Order: sequence, then structure tokens, then C-alpha cells
Amino acid sequence: MPVIDFHIHIARPEHYQPWVIEWMQSVAPPDLLENLRETVTPSGIQAMLAANGVDYAVALAEISPITTGVTDNEYVAEFCRDIPQLIPFANINPFLTARPAEELARCVQEMGFRGLKMYPTYQYFYPNDPLVYPIYAKAQELGVPVMFHTGSSVFRGARLKYGDPLCFDDVAVDFPELTIVMSHSGRGFWYDRAAFLARLHPNVYMEIAGLPPRKLLTYFPDLERLADKVLFGSDWPALPSLAGNIAAIRELPLSDADKEKILGGNAARILGLA
Repeated sequence: MPVIDFHIHIARPEHYQPWVIEWMQSVAPPDLLENLRETVTPSGIQAMLAANGVDYAVALAEISPITTGVTDNEYVAEFCRDIPQLIPFANINPFLTARPAEELARCVQEMGFRGLKMYPTYQYFYPNDPLVYPIYAKAQELGVPVMFHTGSSVFRGARLKYGDPLCFDDVAVDFPELTIVMSHSGRGFWYDRAAFLARLHPNVYMEIAGLPPRKLLTYFPDLERLADKVLFGSDWPALPSLAGNIAAIRELPLSDADKEKILGGNAARILGLA
């Protein structure tokens, strides 16, 4: 079974707001920026994934100029074009695009994107706001998954009220054929809501980027029951060790079959790689 990281960023330092760089430097080695410039290249990313035992990774666009920065769709599409290990996900900022559903269709049909990442806490909308429903309708029509930032954020300007997973109850009911992925699984405040929604709705999944793997059973005591609905994600480069996170999941007291699902089997099914 392949190992699939459902959450990496391929932004270069110039794509981030200064306060994001400051935070990354506070939690990472002092040569972070130099390493980013070396690694966030086509050959560098391929080498990094191989060194960490990752077969495929979802590479995320982000258009959040107020909060984190801009890694636009054109950059991500071009970066991923000749790297088969990378699966690009577009971003649509509903306040910066006049016809967001049409833009999503362009991203998927003309630019090769395989999914969509939305950032409610950084772009200031509730996921169940009718404003964004045309985007979901188009994603459902195109058959691509939609991933959402949920839970907390440390970045300047983020508004955490938009990260409550309860909003996805409406979205899952209104778009039953849309695959919904809750990135960070309600991190910090709403682990219980994320887990309940993943159990309740067949089309709702949890993704665990930014969560210490050794604490997953503390956050989700019923993780074994949820194994079919959980996706591994790292949030690279914002973590100490990608390979270390994978190893920690493999050490959890779960069956080998469940660990394979979390590390890649569920993602392969969603992404059409199975």
C-alpha cells in the first residue's frame, strides 16, 4: 500500500507573509529558509519525499493574502506538472474570484488539479455559507474532493470561529456525493465534533496534519472505529520530521490493516490511485 501525505505545502519563502516565516523560524532549525529554497524545487521535492518514504503527496495552493500569503494556482500547477508523485489541489478564494465555480472547472479541466483546498479561517467565510455553495456544486459535478482547514491556527489575522467542523454537517447533507476532508480534524477545540461527523456522514473524512501522531488515541479514543475515515497528512515543512510522523503512526496499537488505511489506503481510494 502506498504512503500518501495528504497535506504538504510547496510555497517558497517569498510566498509567505513575514509573520509566517517568523513563526516557522521559531520552531525550526536556523537554516530553515536555505533548506526551503533548496528543497522546494522539482528535484528537491522528489528527493525529500523519497527520503521520507512517501510515495505520493497532495500539494496545496493557497490564496490568503491577509493571513498567510499567496501560493497561487498557476505556480502549483506548473510546479507539479512533471512530478508524478505530486497531486495538486487548487484554492479558490471566494472573495477574490468573480465566478468561483467556473474558476474551479478551469483548474480541474485545463490545469490538471485533482482536488480543492479551502481556507475558511484565513479567508473569512463559514463553510456552510451559501456564498460558497456554487463551488461545492461544481466540485461534486467534477468528482473532485474538497479539503478544508479546520480548528486552530497561530497565524496573525486568522479567525478561528470559521474553523468549526459542525458547519460540515450542512455541507454533507446538501452535497451527499461530495467528498469532504477536514484538515487538522478540528485541531484544538473540536476533535469530538470532527470524529462524530466522520462517523455520521459517509462522505466526510478526517485528515491529521499538524497533530502529534503519538497523541492520536488521546484525541480520538475510537480511532480504530474511524480507521476507514482517517487520512495521514504532515503539513510539511511545518513539522520536525515527516519520516518520524510516519514511524510514530506505525507504532500505534492498531492493526496493520488499519495503519495501512490511514497512511495511504483511504487516500488512494479518494484520489483514484487504488
